[in-house]
Amino acid sequence: MSTQHTPIEQFRSFCFQNKASNIEKAIEYFSVFGGTGWSVDMTKPLDWLIKERIFTNYRYIHGDITKITQNNKAYHSLLTALSTGDRREYSAFKRASLSRQDGESAAAFLIENGLLRPEKSQEEPADASEEVSERLLFVSPFMRFWFSFVSPYYKGIRDGDYSEFEERWENTKQSFFDSTYESLVLALVKKSFAEDSIEKIGSYWDKNDEIEILAQTKSGKTVAGTCRYSKSKVGKSVLTKLQESCTRAKLAPDIFVVFSKNGFSTEFKKEKGESLRLFTLKNLKILIEDLSAKELIAGMDKKY
Repeated sequence: MSTQHTPIEQFRSFCFQNKASNIEKAIEYFSVFGGTGWSVDMTKPLDWLIKERIFTNYRYIHGDITKITQNNKAYHSLLTALSTGDRREYSAFKRASLSRQDGESAAAFLIENGLLRPEKSQEEPADASEEVSERLLFVSPFMRFWFSFVSPYYKGIRDGDYSEFEERWENTKQSFFDSTYESLVLALVKKSFAEDSIEKIGSYWDKNDEIEILAQTKSGKTVAGTCRYSKSKVGKSVLTKLQESCTRAKLAPDIFVVFSKNGFSTEFKKEKGESLRLFTLKNLKILIEDLSAKELIAGMDKKY
């Protein structure tokens, strides 16, 4: 599994290796197979590939993963909690039924061994006495998929019964893709500010609010943004909510950015200008332009 590469580096490698052209399909397939280094036939349905490439080779893949995790119950519990929760370490410890001490020990091991990476909120909390938990993010999309959809149902999958997986996958796969979109939107925003380059970018969160995109440009401008993945077009109310979150967080952005997977209302599009930038699914296509062999990251060499 890849341990040192950014999400956008992994995504470009995946798209080059698998000749991806449809950005939405590329994101969905990458959310499952990203970080493995496997060649994936993207002309085949994703659900079919999961069963063919992962479930039929469950025992071999499981064996490789347990070597990394030392088959430690606490590590597995934390990884599952992070794959299905809000990614904040303290809430993940609770979901995994781990004490803070045991949770921090497990997190340290998983970070050191390249399964997770820590991420801090991009802004100090307004109340300096407020302790804001870090996020723990999966380095490899595949590992997040495994601990979200495979590991919890291992008995059935091991025995060829995929019914529990199929029910949960069908009900939650769209929301599962959202975190991949979020990481790629961050890369899109960074790439889109060529005239005043982004010096720092990430997310903001405190105990009350979360802002998916918070960045600072070379000239010192603050950029705040939000992402929406629903099938409906986004209206101005989304911007209003973002502005309210920024006010509560005592942030005063110079520029707002909004990503909507399925576009914007006609009224909202009229608001676009120097202080408001709008992005849709088609804008993400620039992330896979000019792909070449230099993008390729060496991954797992096992073909199963």
